[in-house]
Amino acid sequence: MTWSLRFLGVGNSQSAVTLGASSAVVEREGEPLLMIDCGQEALTAFEGFYRALPDALFITHVHMDHVAGLERLFFATYFDPARRGKVRLYVPVGVLPHLQARLADYPGVVAEGDANWWDAFQLVPVTRGFWHAGQWYDVFPVRHHLPDTAFALRLPGSLVWTGDTRPVPEMLAKFAGAGEIVAHDCALHGNPSHSGLDDLEREYPPGLLSRCVLYHYASPADADTMRARGHRVARPGDVLALAEPLPSPGLQGGS
Repeated sequence: MTWSLRFLGVGNSQSAVTLGASSAVVEREGEPLLMIDCGQEALTAFEGFYRALPDALFITHVHMDHVAGLERLFFATYFDPARRGKVRLYVPVGVLPHLQARLADYPGVVAEGDANWWDAFQLVPVTRGFWHAGQWYDVFPVRHHLPDTAFALRLPGSLVWTGDTRPVPEMLAKFAGAGEIVAHDCALHGNPSHSGLDDLEREYPPGLLSRCVLYHYASPADADTMRARGHRVARPGDVLALAEPLPSPGLQGGS
């Protein structure tokens, strides 16, 4: 099978309108398999590329540039009998209370009443990982604001998507040790919640840096500066070829 990653957007919260809210889609045979995060701009980009709405999403954390599109997705899904209750939301259990408070607990989610926000979706709470479409995905915590509020996604042997994070060398030593491409939060200058280029160059060995593709930056000019320093930097709409994932647990054969 052919696997790929499409960047829907690569910007931070300030540049989301011009660069797109940071989000991506895991594709298999050119078809969307799993959307990662769902800001307003990301959902618009998804519809533009695929002429459809997503059927499955993984949520890294609940800052609005990563989840604001879920409100629009709720209405489009809830009022479509063919989709209601079938769109999967894979949500880390540490993120779930914040998602509930931020989006799902608003009183009167539809004007007609008699509806819960979760009626539109199939919620799948996750801890160490989850199965989707016959493939196992690992989930692990990263460093973004408070502990256990932001998580990364790994397609073993193929991809790591860090989500918003400071450098996490101890986690990538464990979860990016099989040659995965690492799509990594990185701006030209870091702050207490996000990685800067100097941070990655200090914390990560050259071999890991060579597999990193950077996103969540502030401007095209910053991206050009990072490229001039020898790094791969994603643009909105870029598609990366991915290696075939490793066999999932329980599917390797044997007795």
